[in-house]
Amino acid sequence: MKLACASMAFAGRLSTGELTQLEWLDMCARRLEVDGVVCDVRHFPRRDSDYLAQIKKMATDLGLTISALWSGDFFTNGEDGMRGDLELALEIGAPIVSASLSTQTQRSWSDELACLDFATALAKNRNVTLAVRNAPGGYAATSHDLKRLTKEADSAWLRYALEIEALDAASVPESLMSKTVLLWHVHDSAEVHSDEDDRIERFLELTKDYRGHLALDFAEGAADEKSMHAAVRSWRTILATATLGDSIGA
Repeated sequence: MKLACASMAFAGRLSTGELTQLEWLDMCARRLEVDGVVCDVRHFPRRDSDYLAQIKKMATDLGLTISALWSGDFFTNGEDGMRGDLELALEIGAPIVSASLSTQTQRSWSDELACLDFATALAKNRNVTLAVRNAPGGYAATSHDLKRLTKEADSAWLRYALEIEALDAASVPESLMSKTVLLWHVHDSAEVHSDEDDRIERFLELTKDYRGHLALDFAEGAADEKSMHAAVRSWRTILATATLGDSIGA
């Protein structure tokens, strides 16, 4: 598993101008030393080709993978909005656009399926995978919801961006891992505490065959360099210890 920093974690500093998107990329590579990044569409100050080429080239030069583009309103932003976000993903080299589905108060399930049909056709045409992130209260809240989505949407361009901790107690995350292309973890504090052995052990067991990125986010977009560095360090330790344990066991 690889670690990615989500720009949403720094939303507070990016929105005030205390941190620019380019400075964030540099920090991710040089000081946080993560493997990849997830870019939020809201944090692009410009969308012209020159600027997007600069983002892609800078990430390449720094050895960062742009693992995904996050667009929270993707499925509710209209056809032009979906096209625009997919084109943005193409220009920066992001293979995935991740988003949450609508809620039942926003539109009916039949309307949501019609939107998904249009969105997956666009995604297929552009060779960009759509990764649905589970969220309480939405059409993709539980493992049952996600499996229903896969069955009824019936598209190879629709996969999961799973936040395991956000699933309810009745969900069966094991049944979702084969179609999971991105993982999310939202921190409430600076570090992952190693004394949460049961939760961590369960997470590692579920993800033992997963080879993609774990996107690290912070609640309320409240991260700073120190808190994100602590989170990355903790996850590095957890993953290294698990790998060492597997080697010894073998």
